[in-house]
Amino acid sequence: MKNIISKILIVGAIILISSCKKSLLDQDSPNTLTVDQFWKTESDAQKGINAAYAMFYQNGGWNRWIYFRLDLTSDEGWSNSPWTELGDWTRFQYINYNFWEGNVNTYRDTYKAIFRCNQVLTYVPEIPFADAKKKTEILAQAKFLRGFYYYYAAILWENFPIVTTLQKPTDLPEQSSLTQVWAQVEKDLTEASADLPEQWTGAEIGRATKGAAQAMLGRALLQQHKWGDAKTALDYLVTGAGKNYYDLVDYKDNFRAENENNKESVFEIQFSDANKSGEGDGPSSNMGSNRSQFFAPRSIGWSDGQARFWLVNEFKKEKTIDNKIDPRLRYTLFYPGLEADFGDKTYGRSWEWGTDEAWFKKYSRDYMRNNEDYFNQVNNRVIRFADVLLMYAEALNELGQTADAYQYVNRVRTRANMAALATAYPAIGTNKDLFRERLKVERSLELCGESVRWADLKRWGDLDNKANVDKVALRDPDFKNFVVGKHIRLPLPQVEVDNNTNLSQNPNY
Repeated sequence: MKNIISKILIVGAIILISSCKKSLLDQDSPNTLTVDQFWKTESDAQKGINAAYAMFYQNGGWNRWIYFRLDLTSDEGWSNSPWTELGDWTRFQYINYNFWEGNVNTYRDTYKAIFRCNQVLTYVPEIPFADAKKKTEILAQAKFLRGFYYYYAAILWENFPIVTTLQKPTDLPEQSSLTQVWAQVEKDLTEASADLPEQWTGAEIGRATKGAAQAMLGRALLQQHKWGDAKTALDYLVTGAGKNYYDLVDYKDNFRAENENNKESVFEIQFSDANKSGEGDGPSSNMGSNRSQFFAPRSIGWSDGQARFWLVNEFKKEKTIDNKIDPRLRYTLFYPGLEADFGDKTYGRSWEWGTDEAWFKKYSRDYMRNNEDYFNQVNNRVIRFADVLLMYAEALNELGQTADAYQYVNRVRTRANMAALATAYPAIGTNKDLFRERLKVERSLELCGESVRWADLKRWGDLDNKANVDKVALRDPDFKNFVVGKHIRLPLPQVEVDNNTNLSQNPNY
């Protein structure tokens, strides 16, 4: 019966089609618009820039795998995952350069994000707008996001081929040096900053602002040891026209779903648990982060990544001015003494801990007592004002203005109820080297687990020679595998090198 009916329907459809005029059949599908059909209206332009923001929800980036590269590969984290190859990619044991979760997925999604930005920058200038300012802001957002992704390409792969125009499948991008990538980052962020608004309102909150561009630019300049230029970029947020937009808030509010986009937030990724299924570009794809699922303690999540215990010890080396444990520890890590120290259970239960065991607590949903963490709606604060203050202090110190740098470190310490830096460590004085060493500790305490440590280690030269790497290995034994001059950067995916005669594999791979 069903087969007969289906055959009748098929025949009927064929007859109907054959009797229709061609013009009636030649209809555009709204789900498969071509480039020629799209990029016509202001609405198209807005959808285009939204698609670039949507790359934050792809697996290769801030939805999932970027944390393995930035947090677990640093000396703050490690992996004891039963997925051996996944763990190897946090231990500098790169055998298969085409390992999807460790390398290719993030590389592909980085390029995919850049491609979407390039689409906006190519097509939107030709679209008529009733309000020219709106067009300018869309283009500025595309430049910000492209600069953002090239920044992380520089941090991870370094020699990342630069593509600023739309490519055809047959194109073979030229090899780019790290210097060239940094130049592109600086160009994009500088141009973005000039046209981005200082603040967004209403439903637009969360888009890139002038402050976000200046902070990312400061990061990029700091990474290149361009201390004076970095200070100038950060001036806007600390002492300049944008200073009234930013301040420190209650520390725990930086890692929860409540009080998001607060005054300490310079740029944060807007996560949601609205969609509960699907990955990729589908309309029902999730818009959350999977970080907490991968980093949650045993029996809560998948436990593929955890924190190094030296961080717990570092938090406990110095007491607050009222002789208590640094309160930031409470909201940063799960560890054996958490309940005894602060009265906090882990996901609402007492825990059986292993020796010197610690897990990242930031961005978890522990305080919601919710074990279903796969689609986590807690926004990721990519840049906090506390980070800006510490970067600013670092730039001042390297410029020989150490005495002036103290006040910015003290703003961060005061929030945690810690004594002024000069009171706690009077031996530092105005010694640039001693101040730098202490600043390294201050950044680890304030920013642990926030995906900045890998860049910090690179910037400080802690990975430049064996003696320095050996010191890092005392905190993280995985660095015993680190090869100087090689593991400072990831290998390019071998499939990219094989398919592009203009590419050479990164040094020593």
